[in-house]
Amino acid sequence: MKTGVGLYTALVLCLLMGTVFLQRPRPKKPPKPPKPSKRPSFKPAPPPKEPEPQEPTDFPPPVVGPPSMFPDCPRECFCPPSFPNALYCENRNLRTVPVIPSRVQYLYLQNNYISEVTAEPFNNATELRWVNMANNRIKKVDKQVFEKVPGLLFLYMERNQLKEVPDDLPAGLEQLRLSHNQISKIPSGAFGKMEHLALLDLHHNKLSDSDMGKNTFKDLKNLVQLNLAHNILKKMPANIPNGIAQLFLDRNNIDNIPKDYFQGFSNLAFVRLNYNQLSDKGVPKAVFNVSTLLDLHLAHNQLTSVPLFNPQLEHLHLNHNSIESINGTQLCPFSLSSESLTDEALMPRLRYLRLDGNHLSPPVPLDVIMCFRHLKSIVV
Repeated sequence: MKTGVGLYTALVLCLLMGTVFLQRPRPKKPPKPPKPSKRPSFKPAPPPKEPEPQEPTDFPPPVVGPPSMFPDCPRECFCPPSFPNALYCENRNLRTVPVIPSRVQYLYLQNNYISEVTAEPFNNATELRWVNMANNRIKKVDKQVFEKVPGLLFLYMERNQLKEVPDDLPAGLEQLRLSHNQISKIPSGAFGKMEHLALLDLHHNKLSDSDMGKNTFKDLKNLVQLNLAHNILKKMPANIPNGIAQLFLDRNNIDNIPKDYFQGFSNLAFVRLNYNQLSDKGVPKAVFNVSTLLDLHLAHNQLTSVPLFNPQLEHLHLNHNSIESINGTQLCPFSLSSESLTDEALMPRLRYLRLDGNHLSPPVPLDVIMCFRHLKSIVV
């Protein structure tokens, strides 16, 4: 009996040990090592864009010269010892006009970044005779500037950003150059007191017929040259002084010349009307029969015939029109059998005739050669 109990007990112990063994946790497999992550790519940041220049701080710095023997010489200018009445401030990256010493008569300020001309720098510049402010960025000129320089004779302000002719210009000016601006307005009376003005250059602006009054140029009694080329004119300018010698009207939209336009001109020698809209209809038959006229330019128009001209004319440019024929008998101021053609003093003086770019082909008609015996060059 005891033996049976012992066996039963041993059996129970074995079963308990087996159960414990089965419940022991199995060792877990070691986890797989993580896959190496891709190395992050670092793209170099683009260089920062340079900011656009903001006037006037981001322009090149002003150029400062060496000390001068003149204590009143601005550091950004040059005062030559051998020419003490001149002040050279060109090509110095200037934004403003420096103070002008009282001894200065010739002022050179071209090729800078000046945008406004104020009166203060000119307070003592009463001796100025010549001012060159070309090729800047000038948009405004204070009215008081020219009150400070009553003796100014030459004013050069071409290649700027002016939109109108400055006010109160000195009455004694002899030359005024305002080409290559954006001028579309000439104030009433702008040239009213300028009796000594000999040269007025307004070419390459935005002037139209309505921008110029009937009396704009009337009081310029000593005007020699008027340049209104490369504007948007459709008509010939009114009341040009009759003493003028050179009238330049190239590259406009002029299509008509009044019949008596050039009557009364006593010194007119050069007329340029290239690149306009002139046709035979808009050119009266004898409008260019002016005894003082020496050089006439009518190239790049719409002419189909050669206009009549005075025997004193020496140069005639008719290239690039629509001319199909040329009749020397009609153009000649005398009959080909006239004795005038053998008289050197009376013979037509035409020396240069340009006809290329038309509907012509050589040879030049014989009657042209017979009449214009001074011809040195004919371009067909």
